[in-house]
Amino acid sequence: MPVTPIKDFKHFMEVINSETPVVIDFWAPWCGPCKIITPVFEKFSDDPAHAGLTFYKLDTEENERASEEAGVRVMPSFMVFQKGNKLDETPGAYPKKLADMIKKNVPGAEAAPAAAEESVPTPVAPTEKL
Repeated sequence: MPVTPIKDFKHFMEVINSETPVVIDFWAPWCGPCKIITPVFEKFSDDPAHAGLTFYKLDTEENERASEEAGVRVMPSFMVFQKGNKLDETPGAYPKKLADMIKKNVPGAEAAPAAAEESVPTPVAPTEKL
């Protein structure tokens, strides 16, 4: 799924109040690290494992009110919102931290490992015929 630009403050408020968790990339045109991590963020948005999330980007220069409302202190910053609540955030252009945050916030992600562990068969020692 492509990353959708947030147009204005009203759009930002609609996005963060979504029933579906949303991941927002807060970036600025002058930010070198923002440009470097953008393809990584876009790749995560296309990953079928992240289908339960919706991905957005917000230009902080064009949407100062939204970046202030979100409490952006560092560029880039990545935040997860759902139903008006900030669920998670990671500042900086760190692909591993971003990946961990996204995986942690995929709906049902916490239940999946437990279910997978239960389905693993218990090994049985082979028996010899005498």
